[in-house]
Amino acid sequence: MIKITYREALKQALREALQTDEKVFLMGEDVGRYGGAFAVSKGFLEEFGPDRIMDVPLSESGFTGAGIGAALGGMKPIVEVMTVNFSLLAMDQIINNASTLLHMSGGQVNVSVVIRMGCGIGSQLAAQHSHSWEPFYAHVPGLIVLSVGVHEDARGMVLTALKSPDPVILFEYTSMLNMEGEIPENSGEVDISKAKVRRSGNDISLITYGTGVYKCLEAAALLAEDGIDAEVLDLRVLRPMDEESILESISKTHRALVVEDAWRSVSISSEVSARIMEKGFFELDLPVERLCGVEVPMPYPKHLETAALPQPMDIADKVKKMLRS
Repeated sequence: MIKITYREALKQALREALQTDEKVFLMGEDVGRYGGAFAVSKGFLEEFGPDRIMDVPLSESGFTGAGIGAALGGMKPIVEVMTVNFSLLAMDQIINNASTLLHMSGGQVNVSVVIRMGCGIGSQLAAQHSHSWEPFYAHVPGLIVLSVGVHEDARGMVLTALKSPDPVILFEYTSMLNMEGEIPENSGEVDISKAKVRRSGNDISLITYGTGVYKCLEAAALLAEDGIDAEVLDLRVLRPMDEESILESISKTHRALVVEDAWRSVSISSEVSARIMEKGFFELDLPVERLCGVEVPMPYPKHLETAALPQPMDIADKVKKMLRS
């Protein structure tokens, strides 16, 4: 095992992808001369040159559309959208073009593009740069939507995504960039079709994704001190959702708390809750509960930013209340 930051894991994956396949190129705002808004592509311009590391104008619709066109032409573009907030400017390209062209062409064309988005809070970057809008994209047929919640996935997801014939949206979490974690030294491609149990348990399922994974693992450790054995299920794949793994976890623990930073209304947790109620109702000993971000634009002050999102102690307290009911 090696210790590595989330940023470095992303960087290693991109470098390997660029080294392995000449059809792969990276395009986005400030990815070249500046080295990436979050320093993920620092040094790449010098290493791979301007034909493969492309700085683009400040036009999300324009450069995302160019990436889609390149994919139609047989290239393997990695399009970086600096923050998920800015991706709204490219939703026409993503939803009306990338997700639909296979269907509308009668199966004649594939859009093999990987679109990376910085997501979640950025540590006091306020409402312009800090939201969790994974549910927007998980709603859309034709897209594969992935959430990079752990370091091993940061190292491996983009490598597997580049082999997909369909468009892949990859959510990477700004608040985790400096976080250190351990991954296998030979870490590489990872499965992008299944959820993964990050901690096995028998008393309750903590179902989460993205920044919720490490928070739920920390909460599970706190709960273990009180004799509560929590399972942590990392969804990882938000579309198509791995329903089977969710139901397997519920059939073992018979209780579920769904945790996410995104707003509660019309969210990933809404969908998970509905699927459990539709197909796992008779396995439940308690109603499914949710713990989500407070429904306000993300505040700037640090103490309010923290209060707006579920924290490990909040998760642990919620579980204790559920089990006492």
